[in-house]
Amino acid sequence: MMHIFDILKGLRIINFFSPAKSQDQDDTILPVTRQVDSWQKANEKMAWGIREDEFARIKTPPRIIDKDRFDGFVDVILSYGFGDDGHGNADSVLSGKVAWEYACKHRKSKTWQCEHIHFDRSDHLRLRPDAPLRPKGFYFSKIQTGEKYQNLKLSQLLMRLDQDTCFGPEGIQFLCITHTHFQNLMNNRKIPFMTFGDYDVAPHGFNDFYDSLQMFCSQGILGLGIGNVDYNYPLFGIPTLRF
Repeated sequence: MMHIFDILKGLRIINFFSPAKSQDQDDTILPVTRQVDSWQKANEKMAWGIREDEFARIKTPPRIIDKDRFDGFVDVILSYGFGDDGHGNADSVLSGKVAWEYACKHRKSKTWQCEHIHFDRSDHLRLRPDAPLRPKGFYFSKIQTGEKYQNLKLSQLLMRLDQDTCFGPEGIQFLCITHTHFQNLMNNRKIPFMTFGDYDVAPHGFNDFYDSLQMFCSQGILGLGIGNVDYNYPLFGIPTLRF
């Protein structure tokens, strides 16, 4: 089985990143108005059917307070919950799938997807059972972009989380819809790649959910891969969210 680490070896970038080289994260999160514009553009291109009244109902985003900054949260992002999980919440796997399809269809450069990622099979990909359920429609969350936990295994971080959680569908939407310039930051070695800890992956489809979803961009290739939750991947940060 090939993990994302093996792919990166093939791209000859395994030693590219050194800690503390990232630029100021506060300068890279876009204003909410521009995030809304990106959602409108993607909605038009993909005919997702997000209604204009849903855009009109987007509320004022929450403020980043001193406690948030102390904990590493830098700004607010806008995400969207697609579908229905049968209990009135969004379908978090579908919410990630549609964003990835958008990138694969409209990104000018190449995309790559691990063969073990199957968005349409619940025995292969799911929202982490202890993760908060995502609402339908637009919602805000505060973001920590990953560098804070770059030296941890995902399993270690998940044991430490309290009210916060990790990227799930928000991560794919962030990189593929609202903050596509983060792809270039990754490609230019200015920020680490990202592990999406709220997505569980069973690479063989036998409820062997010991991997998580990961995304990278290198040599112009935007990749969607997997990594073992009990390994530390030095090239990858673990973004977290605060709802």
